[in-house]
Amino acid sequence: MTEYERSRTMPALPEHVFDQAANIDQLDSWLPEELHVHAAGEPPAVTVHEDRTDEDTAALLRAERDQMRLEWGTREQGSYTGWLQVAGIGTGTSEVTVHLSFFDESHDPGGEAVSDALDRSLQRLEEQVRLRVDNAAG
Repeated sequence: MTEYERSRTMPALPEHVFDQAANIDQLDSWLPEELHVHAAGEPPAVTVHEDRTDEDTAALLRAERDQMRLEWGTREQGSYTGWLQVAGIGTGTSEVTVHLSFFDESHDPGGEAVSDALDRSLQRLEEQVRLRVDNAAG
């Protein structure tokens, strides 16, 4: 098993960050560009399309708002899991941590690729949160 984790501080309330991160219709706005998540029947069922392999994978996505936590993973094959945790760190600032665990080496794109993707995703999430907060304020 291989695990990766990245964190980023964002200038927004944890509720705003979590609501943006957990919005299934806007996941593509911050996830790595090569991943696309779509609802697949009743929640928490989703389908993940990966451009790198051009495959659709049955997965689960759970949002626990009271814990400010998203959890996901593959359904049938158990190839990978992950979570995103939002924590308030005072005065309208949040820390977002993303953790990935790969149980199947064929799904692990490698340390550098995963680290870059996590950094880009957190940056994109921050941009989406800023847009949302700025639009609500303006």
